[in-house]
Amino acid sequence: MKAAASDQRSILDLQKLDFLATSLRNKLETLPELAEINSLTIKQNNARDLRIAAETELSDVKRELSRAEADVEQIVGRIERDEKRLASGSGTPKELEQTQHELATLATRRSDLEEVELEVMMRVDAIKERISGLNQEEEEIAKKLLDLNVRKENAVTAINSELDSAKDERAKTAQAINTELLALYEKVRQSNNGIGAAVLAGNQCKGCNLTLNTVELQRIAGLAEDEVIRCEECRCILVRDK
Repeated sequence: MKAAASDQRSILDLQKLDFLATSLRNKLETLPELAEINSLTIKQNNARDLRIAAETELSDVKRELSRAEADVEQIVGRIERDEKRLASGSGTPKELEQTQHELATLATRRSDLEEVELEVMMRVDAIKERISGLNQEEEEIAKKLLDLNVRKENAVTAINSELDSAKDERAKTAQAINTELLALYEKVRQSNNGIGAAVLAGNQCKGCNLTLNTVELQRIAGLAEDEVIRCEECRCILVRDK
């Protein structure tokens, strides 16, 4: 294949633009903000799940507290009734004595129930404190995520701007290149990890770093400048370094 030396040099410019575009796309996919957003989102979801579980637990414990309070109120009511009976002195001495024994038993029962009530109240307070901490954690994470997303969007906008410029420059460069040479470049690039052309610097292919032997170098030196040469190893278009 033959192609003007200027076209061959333009192919190198095209290759640089393709490398730049690939680099920019990789940059988009590996923005540090993306990893941070992913990590914080996991933490946020965990905090949310823990909060929801704690809120469910709080509802259950509140019902338990209501039952404990009702038990205490019931005992208090019985105590007040018996105290009124004793204060009135109504009933036989035996009945009054039984009432006094019942009051003692109720007082013990009341103490036990109030201890249970207090323990449940402490559990309610502890769960509320836990929920408050989880809410605060979610809010802090949300603020960090908001900041990270702004930073990410700004970075994406800047990179996409560079990418658009590279695409425009590539289109202009490709338009001026010999169509047959351009087709060869695209074909090789697709099958060679994005490398379609490289400089022959001295005795080395800069596409795969193959060192050419003296015989091959002499052969290339004897070719016309419009003769398109290929690397024996990676098959990319070799452009002689002038």
